[in-house]
Amino acid sequence: MFNKTILLLILVLLASCGSYNSIDTFYNAHKNDNQVTAIRVPKFMLTLISGVSPEMQALVGNTNDLRFMRFPSGTPAKTQFLNSQMNGITGNSFIEVYRKNDELKRNVVSIREKRNSVREILIYKNDNINGSLLYFNGDFDPIKVREMAKNNAFGKIGDALIQQFNPQTPESDNPNN
Repeated sequence: MFNKTILLLILVLLASCGSYNSIDTFYNAHKNDNQVTAIRVPKFMLTLISGVSPEMQALVGNTNDLRFMRFPSGTPAKTQFLNSQMNGITGNSFIEVYRKNDELKRNVVSIREKRNSVREILIYKNDNINGSLLYFNGDFDPIKVREMAKNNAFGKIGDALIQQFNPQTPESDNPNN
């Protein structure tokens, strides 16, 4: 009886540690932070976003969950904290397709595969001033994902999401113009 109780406690502990480093946990922990833009696209609205580009049409057509966050990262300590959290999420379960480190600055594209398809895509950027996270869950063609990562097609998606969900934002507020 004692051995079964210890085994059960160990399993509960392992399960709780595994769920701590997840997209859900990160999203929920930071969505209410000051100066954060957080977008979680309902499935019925994915068709609106698919009109951004042909690449988005191909990607969004197979998406079940789409999330975007933009958050401040103004101090080295905050940047290191966010980078550590992202490393914890991707850890051993994601494959890094692309990574560029420049001191604390990060640009990372990671995927999680199941057999011959990509199930999750995570794009994380942090420039020591602002950070962003773009997350897709669905069933994606690995060749298309690799091509989009190579051509930086994921870089435009966050701004397109913000404009789609916040159309009152003047063009002058968009730093890419």
